Amino acid sequence: MTAMPDYKSLASQGAVLLGSVLLTLPMSAAAEEGGFFDDDSLTLLNRNYYFNRSAQDGRPNRRDWSHGLMLDYSSGFTRGTVGFGLDAFAYLGLKLDASPGKSGTFNLSIRDDGSVADDYGKAGAALKLRVSATELRIGEQHVDTPVFAVGHNRLIPQTATGVALDSRELKGLTLQAGHFTSATGHVTTGSDGDLWALYAGVTTPSVDYAGGRYQFSPDLSASLYTARFEDIWNQYYLELAGSRELDRGRRLGAELNLYRSLDTGRARAGSIDNTTLGLSGWYQVGAQRFTLAMQNIDGNTPFDFLAVGAVNRNGQNGRDKAGPVRLPNAVQYSDFNGPNERSWQLRYDLDMAAFGAPGLNLMGRWLRGSGIDGTHLPANSPYAGRWGDGGKHRETNLEARYVVQSGAAKGLSFRLRQTWHRGNPAQGEGNIDEFRVITDYPLDLI
Repeated sequence: MTAMPDYKSLASQGAVLLGSVLLTLPMSAAAEEGGFFDDDSLTLLNRNYYFNRSAQDGRPNRRDWSHGLMLDYSSGFTRGTVGFGLDAFAYLGLKLDASPGKSGTFNLSIRDDGSVADDYGKAGAALKLRVSATELRIGEQHVDTPVFAVGHNRLIPQTATGVALDSRELKGLTLQAGHFTSATGHVTTGSDGDLWALYAGVTTPSVDYAGGRYQFSPDLSASLYTARFEDIWNQYYLELAGSRELDRGRRLGAELNLYRSLDTGRARAGSIDNTTLGLSGWYQVGAQRFTLAMQNIDGNTPFDFLAVGAVNRNGQNGRDKAGPVRLPNAVQYSDFNGPNERSWQLRYDLDMAAFGAPGLNLMGRWLRGSGIDGTHLPANSPYAGRWGDGGKHRETNLEARYVVQSGAAKGLSFRLRQTWHRGNPAQGEGNIDEFRVITDYPLDLI
């Protein structure tokens, strides 16, 4: 486990980032109207989560039922050229039902003796500064970029500790940069967890990223990012997305996602030379949307990405897959990211508002991946042995989500998710059936 974050160093790095932006802004730039308490908010999210993963090949099943309380506070900014504010959070996870033999869902924390904790919690905060339309955050926070992101797909969110800059000085242009040195997983409670390469299982002392997104028009955008995982890889990302209305009620769209990953520094994950392409197109007619997507991994290593959290001495709570990557075939169970893998997806979405049930949405998708070949990896590669030659697999996802539209329970949502995954031995992820029931009830306290 790493030492506690060096907040003095982070503050210094944040000052450099903010100072570089200040030099590009008019000296007369002022913060928007409002104040620290005038624009603050306090929200409480109640999340109830049932998770049941049944393995079909002799591995242990994973099952638990839990409840989470997530309190988030966000202040406004003090008035003046430089505005100051604070974001803070306090999260609590509660066990409703779980057994030690079926633990490991990343919804509940595991004690050193292997038993499931009755409860666990974490809290943190980030100082924020604003100049004109540029914001700097220093501390523990939620981050979402194509090359560095923490997730919220379990009971309690992940967080990362570092410095993040977001700027929207020009209309349509969003610029982002950051430097992060630690993170906490869904079930790890300290702020000093490690940053990992998920599949390689090696840590990096820091991650830096920079990039941005430009909205050319309401129907066309482009994104370009770069990231450095110190002593593991440099990664570059390109995204193009657009859509066009054909006539009333019919629309056509497409999106391209491209990652390029190359080893750097001490190359703790070994040699990496990987190009990953995702391409999806969709057609919407009325309440229905049809999507076709393909994904290709060009390289003898998998497409690897961020994991977070500290591994305890029994390995129970560690390296937790982080936020979603921007690839069309990274879905509920598999990411279809094996060495040399090619995959396809067919997806169907239906908005039931057109049939008298506003707030109800249905989704189904089917994916197939093949051509996986992990036999060209050196014997000493941390990726070696995970994939064979001729790996293939398939996955089916079904989801129903309903959001209450009005009344005292407005915003209350119910989500049912079912997954079936089947793969041959050379694919490596195994055969599972998975069912989740997730209920979210957000409350605005301020």
